[in-house]
Amino acid sequence: MMFDRRLLLTLAAASALAGPALAAPVVGQPAPAFSAVDADGRTRSLADFKGKTVVLEWTNNGCPYVQKHYNSGNMQGLQKQATADGVVWLTLISSAPGFQGYLTGPQARQWKAKVGAASSDVLLDPKGTVGRAYGARATPHMFVIDRAGKLVYMGGIDDQPTPDPDSLKVAKNYVTAALADVKAGRAVARAATAPYGCSVKYSSAD
Repeated sequence: MMFDRRLLLTLAAASALAGPALAAPVVGQPAPAFSAVDADGRTRSLADFKGKTVVLEWTNNGCPYVQKHYNSGNMQGLQKQATADGVVWLTLISSAPGFQGYLTGPQARQWKAKVGAASSDVLLDPKGTVGRAYGARATPHMFVIDRAGKLVYMGGIDDQPTPDPDSLKVAKNYVTAALADVKAGRAVARAATAPYGCSVKYSSAD
């Protein structure tokens, strides 16, 4: 009995050190409101894009799973296709200062230009406020918000949870499928999947 109690206390302590649990929003419900400063120093909010379909993409330029999608041009292709269709694509960086993937505004602009990202904007979330509001756990972790402001998809970018770029040849892209359903006025067929990638580098002090 004493052993069980000590084990429970150890697990509780480990959980506390890992930081607060991330409660994911609910598909079919209004997407959590947020505001964040973008790479150009402007404050942007979800309300700015009312009436638009919005994609949220959590990223970390040091993550091999993210690199799979950017080094291959896959992510840029998805961004170009979506934005050409009127979708607002927001790339979010929730890495805390001193952690992998953290970028200042000028660094984020430089990174976006270097990789040729076609997202509508890059939002900086160094305190993890937006990431925690959405329960973002991985990079990339993807969310789709419809024109009514409801969350209609959250999860992985595709069904290939590996950093191997060859996997893209056989990948089923969940974000593309969700956007097609939204455009056609259909309910998203697969509204939630398991995200994969590197953990979001939140600061344990926040």
